[in-house]
Amino acid sequence: MHILLVWLFTLLVVPAALASGGTILVLGDSLSAAYGLPRQAGWVTLLEERLGERKFNHRVVNASISGETSAGGASRIDGLLHQHRPAVLILALGANDGLRGLPAAHLHSNLETMIRVARQRNAKVLLVGMRMPPNFGPAYTREFTAVYADLARRHRTAFVPFMLEGFADRPEYFLADGIHPNAAAQPLILEQIWTALAPLLHR
Repeated sequence: MHILLVWLFTLLVVPAALASGGTILVLGDSLSAAYGLPRQAGWVTLLEERLGERKFNHRVVNASISGETSAGGASRIDGLLHQHRPAVLILALGANDGLRGLPAAHLHSNLETMIRVARQRNAKVLLVGMRMPPNFGPAYTREFTAVYADLARRHRTAFVPFMLEGFADRPEYFLADGIHPNAAAQPLILEQIWTALAPLLHR
């Protein structure tokens, strides 16, 4: 009887595990939550579609919340990792910290906490950077941008320096509020993410 149970486990459970590429957990803010757009137009859904098209057997969980700060993400990370057990964490937080003028040191500490916890749970990390517009002052904008580069270098994470690279100054890629990317911008964001994400994935 014992041998039969082992055989059934090997036959049914192990192949299912091998067939799965694992979970990709996206932890971000409105820029990843498809704010102002149909869900299917957002870059996270486009990522799901690309994974399927290219025969990657990964599940994508979008835990992004509009308005989320790095502190909010740090408070949720343990529960999310326990629930979803991701193979990869895409960490795309910080924009709201910057818009609120929160100290860059706090952003650094919160992001570092999330990176460390994810690594402890054996998740690979893709850190997605953000930049603040010049009207926040040169000192703050430099300090803010440096947080991401420093963490990516220190922890040797996969890294996208700026989610909105190449179109941040082009109004035609944003909603009327001038802050949130529109549907035309979502494939551009996907390309930024995909370039850094693809090397982390196993078919």
